[in-house]
Amino acid sequence: MSPLHLLEIKNLTKHFGGLAAVDNISFQADEGEIIGIIGPNGAGKTTLFNLISGFLKPDSGTMKLRGENITGLEPHKIVNKGIARTFQVVRPFRHLPVIANVMVALRSPRGARKIEWLKTIERKAADLLEDVGLSEMMLEPAENMGHGTLKRLEMARALATEPDLLMLDEPFGGLNPLETDFLTKSLMRMHLDEPTRCILIVEHKLYALMKIVSRVVVLHQGEKIAEGTPEEIAQNDRVIEVYMGKGIQDA
Repeated sequence: MSPLHLLEIKNLTKHFGGLAAVDNISFQADEGEIIGIIGPNGAGKTTLFNLISGFLKPDSGTMKLRGENITGLEPHKIVNKGIARTFQVVRPFRHLPVIANVMVALRSPRGARKIEWLKTIERKAADLLEDVGLSEMMLEPAENMGHGTLKRLEMARALATEPDLLMLDEPFGGLNPLETDFLTKSLMRMHLDEPTRCILIVEHKLYALMKIVSRVVVLHQGEKIAEGTPEEIAQNDRVIEVYMGKGIQDA
């Protein structure tokens, strides 16, 4: 009997007109893994995220979460199954305080169900903001926050749904080196706190990504062209040719 993966993607395909944005992609993700998904612009990374999270429906292929077929489910149903994601373009409730943004996510069926009986929703939101380093800004309107802090708020809102699978779409995008380092350390700390949670990360900043992932999936023109450890990907000739130029070491 084959092992039951947390997430199993099999032959996933999505066309836009005559273009195969995602072309017959298969891979698995297990509890506790941190997996990077990389590739040049237009490789299909965000489309893949949109398919997994239900914002797009595949033309063919299947997606299973712990063996349950979730292919084609609506986004809110997928969230309540245990998958949450962030977006490249953050969209907070700008006129609400930071803590209220997180409290909205905690009102989701899954988020509310996971609140410990000893904690109020306000305390849980405050704890999540502490996890991403935003405790001192919790009463600030979201519209007063910079891009880097909004990225962290986006992560806190995703975490509020208590996901088993957390998908981060370019979490380091637009961050300065100090913010990138802080977020990297936050992700590593959160992984230690929730060691069974699986994290998928789409990212272009390879120097930051490779510090925290155990496995990398490489996409190019909608296809999966490689999969392996960061070290294996660094030595993969096709990856170097189509994406890395001189290789990960020089990225």
